[in-house]
Amino acid sequence: MQNVSKVKWIKLGIASIVFMLWVIWVGNYWLLLLYPLLFDSYITKKIPWDFWKKTKDGKKPSAVLEWTDALIFALLAVYMINIFLFQNYKIPTSSLEKSLMVGDHLFVSKVSYGPRMPNTPIAFPLVQNTFPIINTKSYTNWPHWDFKRLKGFGDVKRDDIVVFNFPAGDTVPFKSNNPSYFEQCLQVGGILYSQDASLKRSTPFNSDWERNNYLMSIGAKAIKADPQNYGEVLARPVDRRDNYVKRCVALPGDVFEIRSNQIYIDGKAVNNPEFIQHIYHVQTDGTSLNTRFFEKLEISKADQEAIGSAPNYVLNLTEGMAKKVKAMPFVKLVKMVERKPNGSGSNVFPYSSDYNWSRDNFGPLKMPEAGETVELNLKNLVLYDRIIRNYEGNTLDVKNGQIYINGEVANSYTFKMDYYFMLGDNRHKSADSRFWGFVPEDHIVGKPILVWLSLDPDKGFPMNIRWKRFFKMVHK
Repeated sequence: MQNVSKVKWIKLGIASIVFMLWVIWVGNYWLLLLYPLLFDSYITKKIPWDFWKKTKDGKKPSAVLEWTDALIFALLAVYMINIFLFQNYKIPTSSLEKSLMVGDHLFVSKVSYGPRMPNTPIAFPLVQNTFPIINTKSYTNWPHWDFKRLKGFGDVKRDDIVVFNFPAGDTVPFKSNNPSYFEQCLQVGGILYSQDASLKRSTPFNSDWERNNYLMSIGAKAIKADPQNYGEVLARPVDRRDNYVKRCVALPGDVFEIRSNQIYIDGKAVNNPEFIQHIYHVQTDGTSLNTRFFEKLEISKADQEAIGSAPNYVLNLTEGMAKKVKAMPFVKLVKMVERKPNGSGSNVFPYSSDYNWSRDNFGPLKMPEAGETVELNLKNLVLYDRIIRNYEGNTLDVKNGQIYINGEVANSYTFKMDYYFMLGDNRHKSADSRFWGFVPEDHIVGKPILVWLSLDPDKGFPMNIRWKRFFKMVHK
């Protein structure tokens, strides 16, 4: 080692500091056993790290080997960056219009809330769960690591826009992943139950939880038996579920409520996001709305679907857009559409007549927080079913009107994790927590920081480039 240059010792010193800080951050000191490998790569050179590139005659490696070496290094670098620092995310739907638009490419910070150690560490970089074209898994189920979040710069705050794994994406029919598997099973089971007398029970259901579980079991069997329309039913670990992006509207411990499209937290009305959208009934004097009208208001084609025809239209508008439309001389009426509860509670989470809620009038609902204990009964079990079973890994059953968790009688439950409520700013065109419930803390991926690229899917190149959105910071 006497012949080792000072430059190499300096490089080792810098690499050692970075390695030690990383080990402290990860909190796994067994990783220090890897330090001799780092030392060897800089100083002793006992391990032939480039053995696979050496040729028998000692000649320079071929261009193919050189490119392969560079590609492997790049993939490993991207893999580590995506886990610990940031990743790219593209907005696929209009659920956050106009705050974030379809075609926006986001720089998503993992360190804002602290990066998660992967549940499935062996996975191909840049692919969430499925290789395109060949449609095969991009990860292995072994080894599987439990949830652990490293220290970040802060916690999720109310009104933050958050990227997270889709909670109801734990089970997915490959050909039909929207709405959620839970909703599809409930819907299919309900149709079959109403049409097939052999499925109807001789005794009434004791609770909506019992009814929902029975209908889901019927629906699940039907979906599994129909691979032509639904495809293979897949189970996905948390970090391989599809990425969603919504606004966090309620934190652990908050009492969340929507009254006539206005959100209330702990009984107090909150300030709405600047670009929040709702569906409005627009009536004209008979004038038909044309392409120029939609372009002027920047209404995307996705939001132009099923809008009606003259003189009555149904449009997704912000408050500011609604005022502009109302001021147009050929417009007679502009009124926000509100969906009232229908008495059955069948349209939104938790799909129970005991909770007569709707998309626009929802709650009050308290957000679960880690360490909190709630009393359980047959009425509120529909609220916490997925938390107990799917998110926190317990068995749950009801026998003779008594709740059993992990085989033991349970009159209460203590939450292991914090839970959040996420909504899209495009409130009437967003599949969000109103339909599939709480978002667990282990599903939080990161925080969008800026839009680094934005392409309008409704236009062709180069008119599709939204130059004014380049490097636009993502604000509340």
